[in-house]
Amino acid sequence: MDSYKAVVLAAGKGTRMNSDIPKVLHKICGSEMLNILLDTTFTAG
Repeated sequence: MDSYKAVVLAAGKGTRMNSDIPKVLHKICGSEMLNILLDTTFTAG
């Protein structure tokens, strides 16, 4: 089985989103953006 590695670039203050929370923690359809990215990455293998 092949082994894969991923680098997740998750940074940003979210200032352009007019928010005090980091942009990767903003929710889309009830899930934080970072969780969506990680779930997709793990699913892809």
